[in-house]
Amino acid sequence: MNRITTLFILLLLLAAPAFAKKDKSAQDADLLRQLEADFAADVAKHGHDAFLTYFAEDGVEVVDGGGFNTKEEMRKQPPWPEGTTLTWTPIKAEMASSGDLGYTYGNYIYTAKNKDGKLVASYGKYTSIWRKQKDGQWKVVVDVGNSSPAPKAAK
Repeated sequence: MNRITTLFILLLLLAAPAFAKKDKSAQDADLLRQLEADFAADVAKHGHDAFLTYFAEDGVEVVDGGGFNTKEEMRKQPPWPEGTTLTWTPIKAEMASSGDLGYTYGNYIYTAKNKDGKLVASYGKYTSIWRKQKDGQWKVVVDVGNSSPAPKAAK
């Protein structure tokens, strides 16, 4: 019986790093989901200005339909018109094993007034790539959004 107990303890010790890695991976994904939630909440409250605060200085936005906007180009954009909202929800978050780079992706809804002044919702998918900065803060280095049809339940 003593040998079986010793063997069991040895197996547990050998398996412990695998369990620890899974726990760390889940914590890292939770961190990225929390960053996305904070990002979305700040943008919901403060619009375009808050959107910029989450970007790294060398961050870029891939424009739906073409082109790239640097952070400097995004700063030059006018404030969002009254009534404009952008909300999003991550579906997945994952961090590199290095602990300094990660991504999230999910769905977004952008609502703005059309030429007739009526609020119209546009739907799409997004991917944000996050990088830990030298000061320890996490910032978006690449943000990609592409439009898609309205979900069936939203029509």
